[in-house]
Amino acid sequence: MIALRRQVALALTALLAGGAACQAQMRDEPRPPGPSARPGRPAPPALAPGFTLVASGAVLPDGAAVDRARFDARGTGHDFRPMLAGSQGAVYTADLALCHLETVRGARPGTGGRPAFESPPELAEALVATGYDSCSTASDHATDSGPAAIRRTLDAMDRAALRHTGTARTEAEAHTPTILRAGPAKVAQLAYTDATDALRMPPGQPWAVDLIDENRVLADARAARQAGADVVVVSLHWGTEGQAAPDRRQLALAERLTAARTGGRPDIDLVLGTGAHVPQAYEKVNGTWVAYGLGDQITGTPPDDRNVRNRGGNESTLGRFTFTPPTRPGGRWEVTRAEFVPQMYDLDAGRVVDLGQAIAGGADLTGVRDEIRGTVLARGAARDGLLMGR
Repeated sequence: MIALRRQVALALTALLAGGAACQAQMRDEPRPPGPSARPGRPAPPALAPGFTLVASGAVLPDGAAVDRARFDARGTGHDFRPMLAGSQGAVYTADLALCHLETVRGARPGTGGRPAFESPPELAEALVATGYDSCSTASDHATDSGPAAIRRTLDAMDRAALRHTGTARTEAEAHTPTILRAGPAKVAQLAYTDATDALRMPPGQPWAVDLIDENRVLADARAARQAGADVVVVSLHWGTEGQAAPDRRQLALAERLTAARTGGRPDIDLVLGTGAHVPQAYEKVNGTWVAYGLGDQITGTPPDDRNVRNRGGNESTLGRFTFTPPTRPGGRWEVTRAEFVPQMYDLDAGRVVDLGQAIAGGADLTGVRDEIRGTVLARGAARDGLLMGR
């Protein structure tokens, strides 16, 4: 399924003008599992048959971002692909790419902004063209426009061949784990949110949005393992909005979730956080990497409850984790390389900017990059080997 979707993504990407078209020509063949050589460079040495996973922060376009996508479409629908092109290099080269879609498919052609975040269906197509395989959808905005919007959102993702987890159209779907192929491994992605703002869950559908409950998360992780998952990834929409430091609830829950084991093997292999809308620290807890907050990949830096715009609200990171297979039967797939890639969303241009690439190209963004790096490393992740990647 992912291979077929990659071919669809190539066709969509080829429609972009200029540089994006050149990138599409470079990917005429599906990428092989594991690292691949860049043009003009020797192939990397053969490695154990592992995989690389990339994860991004929230995709939460406001009205201005939707208007920009309409402009980029040149009068025909909406085109979010140019907006995301800055992250495509890092996303597309991963064996598995995950995002967090914090908006619902609107009933009208194009809407966006508070109090209900809604986006056109072309957003899902753009995420696929960028290289994403699956998105978590559990967030405080999941019920913004009622149960019909959940169905519209997941239907649009299905049509684009973009997998999803965290919200559901039926009770059966809610209890079926999303299991993805990443090279030789099967990866389960689970997703939960702390709340759904002030809106209630759809009447008679308590399963429509997965809420954070420690026992439920662990039970689902164990069920996913029993269903064949080699690696279990948990996406959590949590944290205090606008706060760069993880709060006490995040720290306590991360400690308990990563400590849980079955038969001596951790129940969860990676925790990916969103919800604070700013970058937060990465940390290795009980031997498991936790990214407390990836930040927002696409945003309008919406104001907080005091109507003050969040500092860093247009900054984010891509987490990149290289997994290698266990050395003994029944063992754990280990993260042997952990990286973060600093990014920002240029509010004026309506573009995601890879800060490593931009700085190499001469843009004066070193202050933003260094601010993100300081935040990400604030809890000592460098001592456990976390690197800043490009």
